[in-house]
Amino acid sequence: MAEMGSKGVTAGKIASNVQKKLTRAQEKVLQKLGKADETKDEQFEQCVQNFNKQLTEGTRLQKDLRTYLASVKAMHEASKKLNECLQEVYEPDWPGRDEANKIAENNDLLWVDYHQKLVDQALLTMDTYLGQFPDIKSRIAKRGRKLVDFDSARHHYESLQTAKKKDEAKIAKPVSLLEKAAPQWCQGKLQAHLVAQTNLLRNQAEEELIKAQKVFEEMNVDLQEELPSLWNSRVGFYVNTFQSIAGLEENFHKEMSKLNQNLSDVLVSLEKQHGSNTFTIKAQPRPPRPARPHRKKTKLFSRLRRKKNSDNAPAKGNKSPSPPDGSPAATPEIRVNHEPEPAGAATPGAALPKSPSQPAEASEVACGTHPAAGAQEPGETAASEAASSSLPAVVVETFSATVNGTVEGGSGAGRLDLPPGFMFKVQAQHDYTATDTDELQLKAGDVVLVIPFQNPEEQDEGWLMGVKESDWILHKELEKCRGVFPENFTARVQ
Repeated sequence: MAEMGSKGVTAGKIASNVQKKLTRAQEKVLQKLGKADETKDEQFEQCVQNFNKQLTEGTRLQKDLRTYLASVKAMHEASKKLNECLQEVYEPDWPGRDEANKIAENNDLLWVDYHQKLVDQALLTMDTYLGQFPDIKSRIAKRGRKLVDFDSARHHYESLQTAKKKDEAKIAKPVSLLEKAAPQWCQGKLQAHLVAQTNLLRNQAEEELIKAQKVFEEMNVDLQEELPSLWNSRVGFYVNTFQSIAGLEENFHKEMSKLNQNLSDVLVSLEKQHGSNTFTIKAQPRPPRPARPHRKKTKLFSRLRRKKNSDNAPAKGNKSPSPPDGSPAATPEIRVNHEPEPAGAATPGAALPKSPSQPAEASEVACGTHPAAGAQEPGETAASEAASSSLPAVVVETFSATVNGTVEGGSGAGRLDLPPGFMFKVQAQHDYTATDTDELQLKAGDVVLVIPFQNPEEQDEGWLMGVKESDWILHKELEKCRGVFPENFTARVQ
């Protein structure tokens, strides 16, 4: 019988819980659909938001603190192994061996003490602080359920109050056949029964409303007092936690500094006894950066040269001078006859060796001109010179001449768009920062088209004149783009 009774109680409790869940679910649906109003407390909702934020911050702090402790333990193990290595390599006949072993033991004890104090004064306090959050979180959830029960009871009572007048109208005017067939005295009893039943339902609803309201208000009042207090306590907790960590770390480093100083003194004494066996640490050599060659010219000379160049520059729109009759400037072709010569004879047409001190000659050969005064007219050839000279006849061969930055050959082959007087290409191997307005700013990898100086006397040793290939392709304005640069920052590529 007792077992049957306990099973009945359990079944009744389960049925009651199921009924409560159904009632709450129905009430939430009605509230979401807008068919039932919901009791709201903005102040409490703000407290709940602060609680959730505080819980998130505390959980993160606990996680980071555990990570810090794991790092301290790992550092302890690494320091312990390092000291064990020192004890192994420290030979017995060396002075200070016992002191070094004692320092290693104190070092190990210091790490252990530091880790344990962090656990006691920081981690355990952190766990105690976070231990109160689960209970408060469950109470907040329960308070939410009781609020739904209160709203449901309130709505049920209000619906009975609304239906009260309808029930009284029914009782005053019998409509059922039983009521019509009953005698007069019986109708009065039926009316009284209906009134009593309606009053009983209303009273029960009122009692449930009062009970639900009481339970809800008790939990609400407790949480309204506890949540703000918990929120304000976070400041003191954070201060105490980080003060403890900072103080423990400061003391630890002070004691560790003393041990390290003692170990350094022991090693200094060992070095004094074996001073002849000192090991010197040499720095890793670095590749030398080329020195920038010294420029003799001054800024005043540079300004005078730029002014002279601007005076001699062609008019805007004419990138190269042309004859007065408008025909394009032509460069004579030099034909040289290759014939056998006696052994040891000099070859007048042989190419001159290139050197930095002869930029003017190189440019004149590239352009097909001769620097000597009284040079031949374009129609004349080198063959006539060979005829009037006592030198042996030279070989006849044709090479292309540069006209207005374009290389033209006898066969009319491909044209290369290059600046006038182009000599060769170089590529920057290092960055170069210009220090004057007439210098080129170079980055490693830039390709420069080398051209001759307009006045060979302006060329300094180790410096070249040129224009960056990218600027020439983009602008085609030699006067604005050209400049000087140090030769040893570049390497010849063509």
